[in-house]
Amino acid sequence: MWLTCLRFEYILYSVRVISRKTLIDFWTRHRAAKSSLSKWYAVTKSSRWRRFSDIRQTYPLADEVQVKSGCKVVVFNVGGNNVRVITAVHYNTNVLYVLMVLSHKEYDKQKWKDIL
Repeated sequence: MWLTCLRFEYILYSVRVISRKTLIDFWTRHRAAKSSLSKWYAVTKSSRWRRFSDIRQTYPLADEVQVKSGCKVVVFNVGGNNVRVITAVHYNTNVLYVLMVLSHKEYDKQKWKDIL
């Protein structure tokens, strides 16, 4: 009797970033951030992340932060620690939502945690 073994592989697609417009709006106001945000976008959309530890392999300074709503967001330090990209990452669908882009100064005020 021959047994046929079917092998199912988990196909992991690249991250879909929603929305690039949030990044563009920020770098329109802060031109110095355009290069670093463009690079962050390119690296992120070509990544394949299943969990936060995968993000840490790509971005060692990324942080997972719990906000007022009880949800966890991932905060990326971009541009030599001058810009923070605050995101919601859905690992099961490989979708990353850009919620906010803040300067270091805006981020340090911590008001963003109450909004989310």
